Amino acid sequence: MPAGDARRIGALLGVPVADIRAVGGQHGYRHLTGTLADGREVFAKAAHDADGAQAAAFAAEANGLRWLAEASAVPVPVVLGVDENLLVIELLPAGGPTRDAAEDFGAGLARMHAAGAPSFGAPWPGYIASLPLANTPGTEWGSWYAEHRLVPYLRIAHDRGALSGADVSLVETVAGRIGELAGPTEPPSRIHGDLWSGNVLWSGGRGWLIDPAAHGGHRETDLAMLALFGAPHLDLIMRAYAEAAPLADGYQGRVPLHQMHPLLVHVCLFGGSYTGQLRAAARAALAA
Repeated sequence: MPAGDARRIGALLGVPVADIRAVGGQHGYRHLTGTLADGREVFAKAAHDADGAQAAAFAAEANGLRWLAEASAVPVPVVLGVDENLLVIELLPAGGPTRDAAEDFGAGLARMHAAGAPSFGAPWPGYIASLPLANTPGTEWGSWYAEHRLVPYLRIAHDRGALSGADVSLVETVAGRIGELAGPTEPPSRIHGDLWSGNVLWSGGRGWLIDPAAHGGHRETDLAMLALFGAPHLDLIMRAYAEAAPLADGYQGRVPLHQMHPLLVHVCLFGGSYTGQLRAAARAALAA
């Protein structure tokens, strides 16, 4: 299979592949690293079987990387090529998180968010992991978040048998009270959209963004996602962010609300093992 992938990568980029290695996979894709004949190191995602969903996911990731790069705030790998079978980006040399890199990342994240977006949503169909992500434009975050980030995944999770009727009612209560829970009005920010620690690569003394579900969203969403599964030097990231772009009053109380979407996605993908966390986040959001 790597030999076939090498031919496809070479054809896509117009440069022969000198060597290629399979390094795993996720969400139905093969992960590969390789060296081009011109010496560049690349990372590729390859579809097992080309279909419309995988093509849309690759396109969404490429669009997101390019859009985040336009902010010139947090570094992202260069997209070298994309088609219905492949996404190829530059390979980043391995590194590790440092205190200086964390502070730089926090300040850069604030600048990226401040670059803004024309609306909530995005002008391309989105994907998060292996699930479609509605990027329908919106002008008010609370109702947009409830309609496009909570309700669709609530339905999927329930249909897959991962949530009880009581769980559904609890999340629906949050969605119904979103106007009072959403906090002060803010303009759309340019956000990564799936900013758990695994999507921050530390290389060359900086934190790089990969695998985005990028769109115009609320900046608190990215910060809440970083906190959900932990991140190296999170306290330094948050301090540098707040110094560059102070957060609105009551931010901490809204963290569970912003965490509900990624938790719903995890319930959809992995089942009931995340149901307890989702239930706790919903109750905390209502109690804030």
